[in-house]
Amino acid sequence: MNKHLLEICNLSKAMPAATNQAPVPVLRGISLDVARGEFVAIVGPSGSGKSTLLYCMSGLEPPTEGTVRLLGNDLDALDRKAQARLRRDHVGFIFQSYNLIPSLTASENVALPARLARRKAGRERVDAALAAVGLSGQAEQKPGTLSGGQQQRVAIARVLAMSPDIVFADEPTGALDTEAGTQVLALLRNTAAQDCSVVMVTHDLQAAARADRVLVLRDGAVHRELLRPSAEEVFDAVTDRGSQVA
Repeated sequence: MNKHLLEICNLSKAMPAATNQAPVPVLRGISLDVARGEFVAIVGPSGSGKSTLLYCMSGLEPPTEGTVRLLGNDLDALDRKAQARLRRDHVGFIFQSYNLIPSLTASENVALPARLARRKAGRERVDAALAAVGLSGQAEQKPGTLSGGQQQRVAIARVLAMSPDIVFADEPTGALDTEAGTQVLALLRNTAAQDCSVVMVTHDLQAAARADRVLVLRDGAVHRELLRPSAEEVFDAVTDRGSQVA
């Protein structure tokens, strides 16, 4: 079994520009691997390409150049249906926008991915996922009656209930208060400590410091790579303060 769940080689992405102008480069030749059980955080200034990289890695957006291998599958060699099946069966997503179905209860939203994959969405598993994010009492409430932070936790419970091989998280603590955010990071940390990998984009440097490895992006390229850093070390790398002092 390949120890790497995700392998990226020379990944580049350019966005269309105005008429008669060259495409705008967003990602520039990024190569990296994510091992099974690893928790990787991606940080960097706004506009550095963090979310675009996450979407390209997960197959939600095609790169302009380079290859992405997800669970041993070259995404470029798969058609749309095969990519969708791969994501449905093996990948979990935590988006900033939650992506909950307004007409479904919290419990039904958590069970939905399993239903779409034609698996049994066991009530015990759903209840355990909601309990893990502190929402046992809100199982029958619909998203419109929940706060933004509670909706985010439902979205995270939805991923936990699926037990995916890899989780892509885009600002998973962005709508949470300090206590709830700490709880969610602990859940992601525990998830990565098992057989699942987590790749997280975040502006929160304290959150990034919970990861095994932190990639600092700047101008669409990996500027620094840090192993189990402190929040201060992440801050120094993002602001380039260390090199300025040197």
